[in-house]
Amino acid sequence: MTKLAYNGSITTTGASEAIRLDKTLFRQHPEFRQKAKVEAHVIGRGTLLVHLVDDGQDPENQEDPMVAAFLSFIERDAVAHPERIAPLSASKVARAVELTKNVTVSDDDVIPDDISF
Repeated sequence: MTKLAYNGSITTTGASEAIRLDKTLFRQHPEFRQKAKVEAHVIGRGTLLVHLVDDGQDPENQEDPMVAAFLSFIERDAVAHPERIAPLSASKVARAVELTKNVTVSDDDVIPDDISF
């Protein structure tokens, strides 16, 4: 199984700050090759999400890095602990239907800019 955490340190390289990470990361994940373009997002105090940027992909169609990270986490957990996976019960479906029975939506609805998920 692939290591889930990699140690590193923050350092200076030339006139820039840099983050050095274990070489194991790059051996186990060759997609993070040298000179690959990456983008970093601060997702919480002391937490940084780094993902590859595909230069050939239309920015409108790029996947959301937060959603991708969350789905990756869920996938790892499901593989490591399949006993935690349970079917959606009829009572939970009924509860969801009850909670949303007076809610109307349309594909044409516009979510205001001040709403975040």
